[in-house]
Amino acid sequence: MKMKEQKRKADAVLVLVLFGVFAVCILAVLLTSADAYRRLAERDEQSYDHRVATQYLATRVRQGDEAGRVFVETFDGVDALVLQEEIDGEVYETRVYCYDGYLRELFAAQGEPFAAEDGEQVLRAEALTLSLENQVITAEITDSDGQVRAMTLYLRSGEGRGR
Repeated sequence: MKMKEQKRKADAVLVLVLFGVFAVCILAVLLTSADAYRRLAERDEQSYDHRVATQYLATRVRQGDEAGRVFVETFDGVDALVLQEEIDGEVYETRVYCYDGYLRELFAAQGEPFAAEDGEQVLRAEALTLSLENQVITAEITDSDGQVRAMTLYLRSGEGRGR
């Protein structure tokens, strides 16, 4: 009888040990998976930010590409892509620039006073460098991780004013 009791205790201990090993394995898999998921999510977010920033600039240029209405200038010490449009006989300007850690957009009537901090935050970015020569806009966007993405856009309207 003692033998059966000892066998039951040994079986119970074995079951507990197997359960413990199983629990540790599950915990290890979960921790590994969580870390892998976190890394993938970070990579996807960075990739998204890069794609969106370049696509945003390209789309803004394509939307505003009219002869003589797209140019690059510096204001408040930062490069800005300026897109002019006429609404009800008045000229308005949309400026796309980088300031205080964000790619920003500012829409105002031509000649209105404004400052760089007045623009709406669009995306996180550390710097935007722009140039316009011979109908070609060259843009370099530096993201919050310090990676630089360059792009070149050709003005289809045939005219642009450079610096």
